[in-house]
Amino acid sequence: MTVVLLHSLYGLRPAVLDAAARIRAATGHEVVAPDLYDGRTADDAESGIRIKDEIGGDELARRAAAAAAPYAPENTVYAGFSLGASLAQRLAPAGPGARGLLLMHGTAEVPDGTVATGLPVQLHVADPDEWEPADWLGEWHQGMRRIGARAELFRYPGAGHLFTDPDLADHHEPSAKEAWERALAFLRAL
Repeated sequence: MTVVLLHSLYGLRPAVLDAAARIRAATGHEVVAPDLYDGRTADDAESGIRIKDEIGGDELARRAAAAAAPYAPENTVYAGFSLGASLAQRLAPAGPGARGLLLMHGTAEVPDGTVATGLPVQLHVADPDEWEPADWLGEWHQGMRRIGARAELFRYPGAGHLFTDPDLADHHEPSAKEAWERALAFLRAL
């Protein structure tokens, strides 16, 4: 199985590469972590937003799809951090037969007409999270059920938005440890 792991708006930073290595070691799966920013990284959210906006949402979606294209959808798990999670969520239902969807710190709107019957989905978010407010998460979860996905939602009180990234102020070690235990168990079970 292949895990396509998409980075946050900070770019392809060491935490993403470490996450890819962690997934490989714990599951034996191939993990691909494409650089959607062409080598650029950000030190703070504002810089990351500037890079994202310069590239544009449509282009980032195209790059993510191109990175995932070489892998057979029925043997692929789409995963991502924050911005990357929203891109992964768009890719999984678009490809026939994705094996799973792992969302760390982010979601996307669930469009009408999308079908993801039986798709295993796991979401890990801070509680509260200014980027993923509680009312939005309720709508997201209902939307995932509407399209037939089997979605699990885990919230982590007291954690910052990107709480699994040890290089950011958001990092919260107890929440990161628990999220990784759950995420790796999810990936092993697919």
